[in-house]
Amino acid sequence: MEPSPILWNCLHPSRITVADFVREGQGPLALSWESDPALAEGRPIRETAINRPGLALAGHTAYFAGKRIQVLGLAETTFLKNLPSDDARHRALSILSRVPAIVFTRNRTIPRYVRRLAALHRVPLLRTSLVTGPFINAATVLLQNLAAPRLRVAGTMVEINGVGVLLEGEPGIGKSEIALALIKRGHSLIADDTTILTRDSTGTVVATALPITRDHMEIRGLGLIHVPRLFGVAAMRPSMRLDLILRMIRPTSARDDIDRTGLDIASRRVLDIDIPLIVVPVAAGRDLTNVVEVAALNQRLKSMGHDAARELNEHLKAVLGKPTP
Repeated sequence: MEPSPILWNCLHPSRITVADFVREGQGPLALSWESDPALAEGRPIRETAINRPGLALAGHTAYFAGKRIQVLGLAETTFLKNLPSDDARHRALSILSRVPAIVFTRNRTIPRYVRRLAALHRVPLLRTSLVTGPFINAATVLLQNLAAPRLRVAGTMVEINGVGVLLEGEPGIGKSEIALALIKRGHSLIADDTTILTRDSTGTVVATALPITRDHMEIRGLGLIHVPRLFGVAAMRPSMRLDLILRMIRPTSARDDIDRTGLDIASRRVLDIDIPLIVVPVAAGRDLTNVVEVAALNQRLKSMGHDAARELNEHLKAVLGKPTP
């Protein structure tokens, strides 16, 4: 197993804010703003679990999970609706004054007194069309992913026929040029030059781009280009599972560690997951685009249980082991 190169830096999010939660979950969680979005900026979410404040609304606030996002579904809104107005306001105030944000599910109407209290205490209000249970499950997974440690990698991430490949190597070795050639062949770019790797809740390492550089590539001699505008939206993917690391090196006569058979299986430990690693020498006139494309396809075959190198090796051993007639 090869150790991580020095260009891999571990990032630990210092905190998650309500703005981060909405930014990442607005689409999949069907979230819409019911208050000023500026209230969410810098407002921390200190616990990644989701809370339904039923007991707190009923009057039991001794163990109220106020560090979590609060979700009010059909049961909570019906309970408040059937209370006298003054009592309902008092119970809503008991939770509103100390929570990161409140989400109303099932597109339930938010009472006016809740809006006034939320504005007074500067608490973000959100609404979703999702049913409460599925929303809580999806929101919990999203928050856990946001809180997970991640790696910032000096490398270019591409998707080739469903296989996520990270191209790494020293600056100027040709990572972006290879990615550009792959895009022209119908494959997709995830991130150029700098890639963010995160381990999701399923134990999969997922690659994304830095938000500020997403959709862009730097080509030496050309400068920055906008990939979707040149090649269409299908040329970019927002994220991709990391299946293979392809490390490009400049060949030297002193190197004798380049595998020529495919039998020496190398890997790198990435966020506690072993990722297959291939070291490829870069030489003048060598078409690395074809090599990268075939490496991805070969990795896909291996994941399906077909390892050409091992199959040939076993066949040769069987033939050589037979007695001479």
